[in-house]
Amino acid sequence: MRIGELARRTGVSERSLRYYETQGLLAAERTPGGHRDYPEAAVDRVIRIQELYAAGLHSGRIAQLLPCMRDADGGPSAVATPKLVADLTAERERIDHTIADLVRSRDTLDEVIKAAGGR
Repeated sequence: MRIGELARRTGVSERSLRYYETQGLLAAERTPGGHRDYPEAAVDRVIRIQELYAAGLHSGRIAQLLPCMRDADGGPSAVATPKLVADLTAERERIDHTIADLVRSRDTLDEVIKAAGGR
């Protein structure tokens, strides 16, 4: 499929898809005319990349992680290393701390809203 179709099917801009290629996160064959030609599996790959970005991982970490994941179900693969698992565990702990901070902020806002509403 061409880049425009992949962008449409994933909701990701063509510019982002090109960026993913430069970062080694996504690959495309080239047609004789020089157009990108993505396999069907690219849809799952782009969705997985978006999920990892949303989790706060940067492109370098994603590039390390993607070869260890199956695109269709996101499960672990045989090439996942203990170091990668340790690094990902650290990323998860970072996310847990961020969530805890956000919950505290929300609780503080709830208290202020309640106090302001009681006037």
